[in-house]
Amino acid sequence: MFEYIRSHQRLMMLLLLLIVFPSFAFFGLESYMSMGDARDTVAKVDGKEITQPELDAAQREQADRMRQMFGAQFDASMLDTPEAKQEILDDLIARRVLAAEARRNALSVSDRGLQQTIGGMAGLTLPDGKFDIDRYKALLAAQGMTPAMFEARLRQDMAIQQVNAAIQTTAFAPVSLAQRLSELNEQERDAQQLLFKASEYVAQVKVTDEMLQSYYDKSNAFNVPEQVKIEYVVLSADALASQVNVSDADIASYYEQNKTHYGVPEQRRASHILIAVDKNAPEADKQAAKAKAEKLLETLKQNPQQFAELAKKNSDDPGSAERGGDLGFFGSGMMVKPFEDAAFKLKQDEISPLVQSDFGFHIIKVTGIKAASARPLAEVKGEITKEIKKQLVAKKFAETAEVFGNTVYEQSESLKPVAEKLQLSIQSASGLTRQGNQAAGADAPYNNQRFLSALFSDDTLRNKRNTEAVEIAPNTLIAGRVAEHKPASKRPFEEVKAQVRERVVQAEAMALAKKAGEAKLASLKGHDDGSGFSASQTFSRAKSQNVNPTLFLAVMKADTSKLPAYVGVEAPNGYSVVRVTRVMQPTTIDKAKREAEKQQITEVLAQEETLAYIDVLKDRSKVKIVKPIKAKASESE
Repeated sequence: MFEYIRSHQRLMMLLLLLIVFPSFAFFGLESYMSMGDARDTVAKVDGKEITQPELDAAQREQADRMRQMFGAQFDASMLDTPEAKQEILDDLIARRVLAAEARRNALSVSDRGLQQTIGGMAGLTLPDGKFDIDRYKALLAAQGMTPAMFEARLRQDMAIQQVNAAIQTTAFAPVSLAQRLSELNEQERDAQQLLFKASEYVAQVKVTDEMLQSYYDKSNAFNVPEQVKIEYVVLSADALASQVNVSDADIASYYEQNKTHYGVPEQRRASHILIAVDKNAPEADKQAAKAKAEKLLETLKQNPQQFAELAKKNSDDPGSAERGGDLGFFGSGMMVKPFEDAAFKLKQDEISPLVQSDFGFHIIKVTGIKAASARPLAEVKGEITKEIKKQLVAKKFAETAEVFGNTVYEQSESLKPVAEKLQLSIQSASGLTRQGNQAAGADAPYNNQRFLSALFSDDTLRNKRNTEAVEIAPNTLIAGRVAEHKPASKRPFEEVKAQVRERVVQAEAMALAKKAGEAKLASLKGHDDGSGFSASQTFSRAKSQNVNPTLFLAVMKADTSKLPAYVGVEAPNGYSVVRVTRVMQPTTIDKAKREAEKQQITEVLAQEETLAYIDVLKDRSKVKIVKPIKAKASESE
């Protein structure tokens, strides 16, 4: 159990990331908005579609997550497999069925709970401890999201987590099971080896031409996959950007038309005293809170200078109370509406009547006012230039994309017409198989699977025509043609004969070593003899580092009801007979370690129960896979 958890940390992390925990992070948010039509449907949950664009977006989001977790160690190709894509689809389905279950059980998240979760997100706190609303909005805007859209998704994730928690918290590890697994984990075994090296049997191997030919005929090791050399052109927003210029007149006109966008709206600084009461609290509690707030308000009317002192002693908002109720400056949309409406009606140093919100009763005092102002053109010229260029490039791309697609289709004998018409460069790549060129990396445009499928279509391969225009990313099209095609083949026998001989000799020597080792093993089981064995080595599940995994498993699985116990195992360089001489249990018990191991077991059981529960929900939601994820075509096809 424990070595499984240790040796499969990535798998366990992926499981936790995909199923157990919601995605409280600011990346991949575009996947929450994905749309698609019925032709792209890959699955249905309760009759509602999961589309191919949603699956693609979820794959990109997962890549971002894992890149953030593993840094430079992350290999994007690990997600470009049928198994990984199936896991991501399963995750999308799981989220759908869990969300449906949350709705069925009327599970909800309060506004305050949502606000606390967002406020606790890393990187959204200013040095003075206040929430950085500007950075929050900027991070969302970078993903094309508004706060309302993100908060709706986050609210759903938190509701899903409530469903998960209801299952996971019921899991427990029986004391006897945890104790037995811990004992096995800590158990140590002393063992010796007697290695029959394959190299010592090479001289006995006699190789015939028939053996070499037979090995060659059966082996795929010498296959050369189908390959192509291609030419291609890419139409992208980046490629068109150099063709777009923005004039000073355009900048000035845009500034005048959007002056309010570049202005700084009025801001207010306020302090408040909050007497908290939940909006769903009994009426008696609400009246008690209101009475307390009214009493404080009366005191302030008599002596307004006591505001900070009363806030420190009475306010239920701990973040501002210690600062005398000070909330700092804020603009429109940053506070709950009743609070904001009242604050923006007050004059400098004026104290409000009681203001009721979902959090309770507020007494507000405005302590500062920053009037609205406009940023000068010189200050925002760079931003405007960038925005106009972005719009012009998007417009040009929309206009050019149709020309690109029509030209590569209508003049399909060459890419020169489209390159000359749209001022694009013709590029080349070689060594592409049906899986692309892995050495070039997943980001190479020609490694897109849809483009590869078009390249290896009959029309492109046999008729030497251009591919259709293929969208490989937002605002990015690619078209290509095959310049050279090499069908799948096998290296000639004479060319690889020396390698074949070497492999046959090694295989035959290994067979002889194994035969000798098995004979020795049989004799030792009838008569113990420790001569010839190596020095004793201690094996333990808790200390399995730097040990050959096959040897380790053989030692730990050996039947030790009678010692010494013997077991045989194939080693990388021969055959090893293992002699287990002693089994030891720890003399002292580390209670903290035992408790940690019990927690590990409980977490694994919780995951298993969660996955089983999701399977039940899938049946209830009548999940249907419309377009199964298929394995990639083999390179030799």
